[in-house]
Amino acid sequence: MEAARAVRLFGARRDWTFREAATKFLSENTHKRSLERDARALASLDPYIGELPGRRVYHDTLQPYVRARLRGGTSPGTINRDLAVVRRILNLAARLWRDEADRPWLTTAPLIQMQQHPDKREPYPLSIDEERLLFSELNGHLVSMALFKGNTGLREQEVVNLRWNWEAQVPELDTSIFVIPRDYVKNGLDRYVVLNRIARSVIEQCRGCHPEFVFTRAGRPVTRIYNSGWKAARRRASTRYVQEFGRPCPAGFRSLRVHDLKHTFGHRLRVVGVGFEDRKVLLGHKSQHVTTHYSAPEIGALVAAAERVCELGSRKSHALCLVRAQQVSASN
Repeated sequence: MEAARAVRLFGARRDWTFREAATKFLSENTHKRSLERDARALASLDPYIGELPGRRVYHDTLQPYVRARLRGGTSPGTINRDLAVVRRILNLAARLWRDEADRPWLTTAPLIQMQQHPDKREPYPLSIDEERLLFSELNGHLVSMALFKGNTGLREQEVVNLRWNWEAQVPELDTSIFVIPRDYVKNGLDRYVVLNRIARSVIEQCRGCHPEFVFTRAGRPVTRIYNSGWKAARRRASTRYVQEFGRPCPAGFRSLRVHDLKHTFGHRLRVVGVGFEDRKVLLGHKSQHVTTHYSAPEIGALVAAAERVCELGSRKSHALCLVRAQQVSASN
């Protein structure tokens, strides 16, 4: 009561807890695609700073959380993403949110220093031979998705969520594309997915297997590519690496991520001379002047650019991957 009287009568600033601010942030940002991840970060932060007044949340008071996460094996990159949510909330409290007396929740937002990441893993684009080795070890539905991802540059969730009703015919080019709605795309723009001949072959093998989703397993939609099957295949391929190529297996291959297939596609586009702007569109990167709709000639130019990636590998290498995907499709 004394605190409330001081706020009401004498203009004292109300002490709000970080938990209150976090709750306000989540309730005001239900539209965010990353809201679930933000909520997980705030839940893990709550035991450390949830009850602290907002003015006492700054770099030093966050260090017990940082040290505990590092001891638990969490990477600095993951910790930085959690700290970024805290920084965003404190900035809103200082610049946007107002109390009953029309004053900002915070006078200034404190500086929060991010963690250094000296061991940050660099992207690892696959060579054609490395791709063949990895795909020969992949089991089940992963082959089709990996092959499709490596020839379209889609993100993992864009692949697993791909639906047949997103397919759009382009009669002028006698082909089709997929238009992924912006709700499923990281940059918030509709994603146009053009298909080279390898990606088209994968699509045709999947056609008719499920009424809604393109990629399925045992008649059910798939939720992710990076799973125990991927890790086991990566481990087996790494063991065979020396025998296959006569050189030690690189660390990047031993820890190969699904996202490296996107880097692989981007790297190959650059190798075959596809221009920077076309690479941005094909990889789904946001561009200030990119349109949200494309004409048939523009789509044709993008298809031609994606088709050039197929020329890098030998016909035999691509044929083996396609046969492997066909076997998977038949088994499903």
